[in-house]
Amino acid sequence: MTITFIRRRKLFKFEILKKDGSARLGRIFTYHGEIETPVFMPVGTQGTVKAVTKDQLLSTKPQIILGNTYHLYLRPGIDVLEYFKGLHKFMNWDLPILTDSGGFQVFSLAKEKNVQGKHKAEVILTDEGVKFRSHLDGSWHFFTPELVIHIQEVIGSDIIMPLDVCPPYPVSHTTAKDAVEKTLKWLERSKNAKKKEYQALFGIIQGSTYSDLRRESTLRTVEMDMDGYSIGGLSVGEPAEFMYEMTQIVVDFLPEEKPRYLMGVGTPENIVESVDRGVDMFECVMPTRNARNGTLFTHYGRINIKAAKHKFSDDPVDPECDCYTCKNFSKGYLRHLYNAEEITGMILGTIHNLRYYNLLMEKIRISIKENRFKRFKEEFYEKQNIVK
Repeated sequence: MTITFIRRRKLFKFEILKKDGSARLGRIFTYHGEIETPVFMPVGTQGTVKAVTKDQLLSTKPQIILGNTYHLYLRPGIDVLEYFKGLHKFMNWDLPILTDSGGFQVFSLAKEKNVQGKHKAEVILTDEGVKFRSHLDGSWHFFTPELVIHIQEVIGSDIIMPLDVCPPYPVSHTTAKDAVEKTLKWLERSKNAKKKEYQALFGIIQGSTYSDLRRESTLRTVEMDMDGYSIGGLSVGEPAEFMYEMTQIVVDFLPEEKPRYLMGVGTPENIVESVDRGVDMFECVMPTRNARNGTLFTHYGRINIKAAKHKFSDDPVDPECDCYTCKNFSKGYLRHLYNAEEITGMILGTIHNLRYYNLLMEKIRISIKENRFKRFKEEFYEKQNIVK
């Protein structure tokens, strides 16, 4: 007699372990592992976190990375991802993955030309979905809520996002309201289209900087009882005070027992402020993009590693950082690599910035656990020399 054992995929779960004010220490359970929150997710848009190998990335101690549906749909394509049985196997990654729906990229890339400069991306928004030209070759494509869910099922990510409408800033109340309505309708269709039980589907809350729309979007999204809630449209150029105000409005109406994800955010101070308002999850290209440009984050503020003042420095980038870069190389050496345009400089800078962000999250979690987050926040601003 042959006995077949079927591996059951672990269902998504979130639990709060401790609260310190509004700051929350929690744990997310996914098929590909557990995630301690608050958490920062390095951005691996096209199936890789730029400028680092898998082992280099793992040395920075990430718990989860982010991929993007728009970019993975265009390259390598869902046929390739189907052949390789999902993104985890394709990129040899064992930890959890969250995928954005690509809605933001559809609209933001409409302003950019492709790499050859021959085609300009275009977008046509309808009730059914969004028609757009690829920023790569000008070919037309049509995203519906159902297709975006299907693509993410092929990708096999642990946490998936519905197709939404992310308006730019500034935008009229009428346009922002239309974005809220379409996002809500598309969320309902996305929820109905979702088939894989182990994948968690978050609802996305829009409303630009209009408090009435944020409140309405939050309440109606919560009514759909999603696995978690994403706060969208707050990293599109609005002043930081608007980001914090809108985040607070949304969080006040979100259920305690579900994770909260602030999309596309941000700077270390953005993260500290948002944790203080009860946010659990963050992601941003800032640590990797800034590293490639020579801007490095430290416990004492950002530094331009290319600056002449670092020429004879034998100090590490950050004496409080335990990353490979800070343990082995001086600011003087890194300055030389950047100014000589050596790829190694960008690699070492990226390793440091990613570790800085993950180390920041580790310290935030410890401070919440020890009931001293407020003091941690004060010390953070003192070291960063940021006047509040």
